[in-house]
Amino acid sequence: MSTVELTAANFDQTVTDNDFVLIDFWASWCGPCRQFAPVFEKASDKHDDIVFTKVDTEAEQQLAAAFDIRSIPTLAVIRDKTLIYSQPGALPEPALEDLIRQAREVDMDEVRKAAAEQAEQA
Repeated sequence: MSTVELTAANFDQTVTDNDFVLIDFWASWCGPCRQFAPVFEKASDKHDDIVFTKVDTEAEQQLAAAFDIRSIPTLAVIRDKTLIYSQPGALPEPALEDLIRQAREVDMDEVRKAAAEQAEQA
């Protein structure tokens, strides 16, 4: 599966229609972003159950701001419409595979429970 360009226009539908979304925030002038791109693309071919998306931070400044992107590349993971990971830095292939494995293992019931408890305290 190839990567999908994520924009403000298709963001809500992409996240709503898919249980597992990886987002690569990047820019064309960013050397580490260009180095990470083939690693991200290769992973997208291996994991058909995950939607791999890319956000061009130059073209989608509002979306980048919504995720508080301050450094690129930044990788974000959304499961069940919930952001569970966001970290800057280009990952080597083994680290990306490990991140995907860990994201699969997250107990989303526990995440929702913790979010509900935080909301009650606020």
